[in-house]
Amino acid sequence: MPARTPPLLRKVQNLSAMPSKNAQSRVADSVIAQLEQKILSGELVNGEPLPAERDLMESFGASRTVIREAILALSNRGLIESKPRYRPIVRKPNYETILNATGQIVQNLLTETGDVKNLYDSRVFIERGLVREAAVAATKDCIADLKAALAANKAAISDSAAFYETDVAFHGVLYRVCNNPIFPAIHMGYTAWLAPHWDKMLRSPERNELNFHAHQAILAAIMERDPDAAEDALKSHLDAAWEHVRTTFTQ
Repeated sequence: MPARTPPLLRKVQNLSAMPSKNAQSRVADSVIAQLEQKILSGELVNGEPLPAERDLMESFGASRTVIREAILALSNRGLIESKPRYRPIVRKPNYETILNATGQIVQNLLTETGDVKNLYDSRVFIERGLVREAAVAATKDCIADLKAALAANKAAISDSAAFYETDVAFHGVLYRVCNNPIFPAIHMGYTAWLAPHWDKMLRSPERNELNFHAHQAILAAIMERDPDAAEDALKSHLDAAWEHVRTTFTQ
């Protein structure tokens, strides 16, 4: 009979056969890099589910732990969208991906009134430029979109929740004036980052009506092709909005 391997020696042999943490990390890095390239190249189609976990294990010759580590890393980078009980969805990166990936970090930074004001001031700065551009170069389609957004804004005056949504939509049209995909993504960022603070703002039909008339003045200046008047109307509107909301922040 062949000699038995002592139990302690068997345990040592089994441990030595197991991949080290460094080796697992290198495998995970390789899987992450390959999956990232497949997403960027379109081989893994945007909006489609990632292959099943078992298929990924077989494809890469990797353990379940490594595959899950890779999926978590890609999710943190915004390259896939993970939901409990569902296969992860491929998300090819764009400007929205970048902002979504950093959104929670930005919100964590907005802990004091001064931090929120700095972010808000950057929004004012951008929108002042956008309304000037709209007054000079807005197309008929853009003007039509602004009119439609303003009409929806007016119809929602009595419903503060709906009014807020139409308010966001009106400003959102301004971010599309330049046909530059960066600006709409930035608008989504501002909306998401400031929403937790704006939710504290007291709203009323009377206040909504004032904001509607401010939007009306902005559109009127754009239609008159007067960039100075458009900028003045925009800045007056946003300055008043800040004065209304700033008292709700914790000092």
